[in-house]
Amino acid sequence: MAVAIEHWHALMDARDPGGLDDLIAEDCVFRSPAVHTPQIGKAITIKYLTAAQKVLGVPSFRYVEEWVGPNSAVLEFELDLDGIQVNGVDIIHWNDADKIISFRVMIRPVKGLQAVMPAMAAVLAS
Repeated sequence: MAVAIEHWHALMDARDPGGLDDLIAEDCVFRSPAVHTPQIGKAITIKYLTAAQKVLGVPSFRYVEEWVGPNSAVLEFELDLDGIQVNGVDIIHWNDADKIISFRVMIRPVKGLQAVMPAMAAVLAS
């Protein structure tokens, strides 16, 4: 498996965003399912991923499928958020130094996204 994805899984398993600084490239682009414009840069990417770990890092969170290529991966996840089933994918690209350069999150169904959005907004605002 790719080093970047192994590192990502270790951080998710530990529910510890502390290692994100070593994993995210300075020029990383984060694409949220709820924000129209790409979020550019390491700091904002870490902020979004840390908030996502707080909101989505519930005991029911799990990756159910994974497709890994030479410098990219798609990780499908599922969770229950306050009784609402959420399904989504993380689409991750990394560079030759095994640093994540692009992270896109897609969430379905609409009801799942509607549950995630206010929870993420609250964490990001705090």
